[in-house]
Amino acid sequence: MYPMLSVEEALGRVLSGLSPLPEERVPILAALGRVVSRDLRAPCDVPPHANSAMDGYAVRAADTAGAGPGNPVRLRLVGEVAAGHLPGAGVAPGTAIRIMTGAPLPPGADAVVRFEWARREGEEVLVSRAVPPGQDVRPAGEDVRAGELVIPAGTRLRPQEIGMLATLGQTGVWVHRRPRVGILATGDELVEPGHPLPPGKIRNANSYSNYAQVLSCGGIPVPLGVARDREDEVAARLRAGLERGVDLLLVSGGVSVGDFDLVKRVLAAQGRMDFWRVRMKPGKPLAFGWLSLGGREVPVLGMPGNPVSAMISFLVFARPAILALQGARDLSLPTLTVRFADRVERKDGRRHFLRVRLSEEGGELVAHLTGDQGSGILSSLVRADALAVIPEDWDHVAPGARVEVIPLWR
Repeated sequence: MYPMLSVEEALGRVLSGLSPLPEERVPILAALGRVVSRDLRAPCDVPPHANSAMDGYAVRAADTAGAGPGNPVRLRLVGEVAAGHLPGAGVAPGTAIRIMTGAPLPPGADAVVRFEWARREGEEVLVSRAVPPGQDVRPAGEDVRAGELVIPAGTRLRPQEIGMLATLGQTGVWVHRRPRVGILATGDELVEPGHPLPPGKIRNANSYSNYAQVLSCGGIPVPLGVARDREDEVAARLRAGLERGVDLLLVSGGVSVGDFDLVKRVLAAQGRMDFWRVRMKPGKPLAFGWLSLGGREVPVLGMPGNPVSAMISFLVFARPAILALQGARDLSLPTLTVRFADRVERKDGRRHFLRVRLSEEGGELVAHLTGDQGSGILSSLVRADALAVIPEDWDHVAPGARVEVIPLWR
């Protein structure tokens, strides 16, 4: 008999056997969402030279001493420089050079007087404010120093990292290969969208939500169709997934404690089972193990068939597994602490994930239940923008309680 594990114990077992997939080099415009496999250090200073942060006049700060609105300092204008061009002259004592934002600071200058602090008269500029050294000057290396660690291995690339790669002159980046994730649904009752729905049948929603979730965390979905409630058909479709080179198998349905717990039987017969019960609601029946073929073992996560249970199980277990296969450092879900608006009368010793919608009330975020919390009520998840996480040792939740929520904004 397999014990019922805590969420942390179960997740630890899932992740313990996973290693990052091999690396590959991809163009930076194809790298969004990928996980960097090597530390990236800056090959040069950014910016590479001191430059102006404002439109104005490049000066020696000492030449502006004592300047004021009623006592301007006169400096001789000896040139100008725009962004992308080099100054044709340096700044000597008593002189200034007109400079545009981003233009290199001329030799001899150590400050910039903004246009609004000066007035031009012929070949002179009248400075009406004294400036200290460094005023409106961006020094070389202000953003990044040569040799500095800029993007550590294990970082999942966002648009800002793509911009930094370009800033550093990189055209490609080393990343871990995206995992191929086999997606199988089980059940005699399932009918694909676009086909007539006979009496007693339901739509196959899980294959499609799992496909979308795999994409959202960087995996490559590999649809394996629907297996009817026969052990040989489930086994055949899972083997087909292995033959297609998947790195992880996701199965929805067939993991209950009843007579049709097909995934558990297949794993027991053709691989090895690790666990199949987790102390959470929804999602208690969750089979995890390894399927073997030709000396290769692939992890299999068997999730409940009810659509809400399947999606929450994916979020808690499949998402971190897919990220771990990509070498990601941060596998955690973002959380917020908010005020709970409703009452939950009874709990059963499991960790509950309640579908809630957040609203701002009185300057704080408040979580409201989205309706019936049944594991088959997919609309409750559609209406939700967060999951309220209720700990195992709470026997109820009262209005006004402070609870942790997982935002579903991304």
